[in-house]
Amino acid sequence: MTTNAELAARFEEFADLLEADGVEYKPRAYRRAAENIRAHPAPIADRIEAGDREAVENIDGVGDAISSKVIEYVETGTIEELEDLRSELPIDIADITRIEGVGPKTAGKLYRELGVQTLDDLEAAAEAGEVQEVKGFGPKTEQNILENLEFARTVGQRQLLGEARPLADDVLAFLESIDAVERCEVAGSIRRWRETIGDVDVLAATDAGEDVVEAFVGWDSVDDEIESGPEKASVRVGESRVDLRVVVPEEFGAALQYFTGSKDHNVALRNYAIDREMKLNEYGAFDVSSEALRASSSRTESDDDIEDPESGQRVGERVAGETEDGMYEALGLPWIPPELRTDRGEIAAAERGELPALLVRDDIRGDLHTHTEWSDGNTDVAAMVEAAAERGYDYFGIADHAEGPGIVGGMGLSDAEILEYAEEVRAVGEEAEIEVFAGIEANVDADGEIDLSEEVIETLDVIVASTHSALDQDAETATERLVHALENPAIDVLGHPSGRLLNERSGLEFDATALGEAAAEHDTALEVNSNPRRLDLWGSAVQAALEKGAPISINTDSHRPATLEYMRWGVHTARRGWAEPDDVINTWGLADLREFLH
Repeated sequence: MTTNAELAARFEEFADLLEADGVEYKPRAYRRAAENIRAHPAPIADRIEAGDREAVENIDGVGDAISSKVIEYVETGTIEELEDLRSELPIDIADITRIEGVGPKTAGKLYRELGVQTLDDLEAAAEAGEVQEVKGFGPKTEQNILENLEFARTVGQRQLLGEARPLADDVLAFLESIDAVERCEVAGSIRRWRETIGDVDVLAATDAGEDVVEAFVGWDSVDDEIESGPEKASVRVGESRVDLRVVVPEEFGAALQYFTGSKDHNVALRNYAIDREMKLNEYGAFDVSSEALRASSSRTESDDDIEDPESGQRVGERVAGETEDGMYEALGLPWIPPELRTDRGEIAAAERGELPALLVRDDIRGDLHTHTEWSDGNTDVAAMVEAAAERGYDYFGIADHAEGPGIVGGMGLSDAEILEYAEEVRAVGEEAEIEVFAGIEANVDADGEIDLSEEVIETLDVIVASTHSALDQDAETATERLVHALENPAIDVLGHPSGRLLNERSGLEFDATALGEAAAEHDTALEVNSNPRRLDLWGSAVQAALEKGAPISINTDSHRPATLEYMRWGVHTARRGWAEPDDVINTWGLADLREFLH
């Protein structure tokens, strides 16, 4: 099955190679098409296979030329023009451009000047001092390449949560349609809502394991069977690997706890169990106290006194395993949400009865950072506001880009344009069913300053300030820069603080505790940017900031109505940081939020 994410990846590669080849304008069109294809709510391949080719042309940014290439890829698995480009520029463009500061044009120049095709080629050239000899480069650029090679090599091995989770939901829906499956759930990092995942892990409870495995590998969406056996199977769906494990229903809870992880959480929980004369494994929770073992040796085998599948030895009474809640209850603990299972104090908090009452999606009452066609969005103000109202929001903020460093293609607004844009936002707001905030996304420069006039600052309702440039600063400099921005009374929200793009660039490193202290002191929110390519702040940084009393804002950074759904990823990311509803300013009522927005 060709997924929307797979199609988008092909056109992103197309755009990068065209840019590397020096082509103007066309790359931007391909990137816009890729973004819209990725965000399309329905599987595009299904429409093509059903004979509805016109549906492709109706996608924003996909005209006749790109539409024909989409259809060509779905039907043949290749695009002839892309293959020609790959032959002309045999560059591992996705890998090389993951290095901070190396874009497609730079990659093309390195290929033409030094023959660099792979990360290994680039490393050899940099170590030999050849990169700094290329016009436009220098020792600093060469050193930056060497320092970022490890990141570029490792980051591409994992898939974005926002791409993998929808596939996981499809897998669960298929398994639930099988009569023999009593229960099923995702496991592993995808259940913990980690920002990137390796494989899609799924667990199913059934007394007919072989039949379920057979049905799974025969699923219409499966492209290739990697391996299968009586208790597990691995398949490829699009560009993703999906691993299924089947267990008997009475062991489902134990297996779900075990295979959800994380490894650190499981080790800590097993040690906690040992201290209480209990044993945990994927088959259940066992009482291994001296009393239980004596009782075991003095009676015949029964359902509650079983052989440990790991060791083959008789153990004490099996006290839990059918449900995951029961595995924690056997230790005297409440169930710990998967997002918290990172060994960052969750077991001790559970023991004290102090686990957070985590935020849920329905707590969100608005979105404060979105874009329209005034800058780099794909639709108008009215359409975005209407989409927000349809989602049941109480309020909604438009924050298009101000001009400044790091804004590609001159898409940012000047002060005069901002004033004009704010008038339109307010005019739409007067007719809307919900409260509409006129905002801006300002640019935090290398020194932590923003470039907005006093008139603009006084005019706007909300100012989001974000980093878009100078993302190679060291941690100390970056922390000082971001803290200085938080000290600016005009700024309401510090947007995507690191500026990272998952699997593309690492962004800034900084002291999240220091940011939390500054945000709390100056009453400025730190953003959890919900775009699945950002998820910035991330769980541990949110937790560090919340411990210092910082307010959080979860926003989608949407550029079209469909991507307002990104809020799902931001909420779970904030949950990984132990966020409760009151910690998040866009769960507050309108009056409280207005008071916060200085």
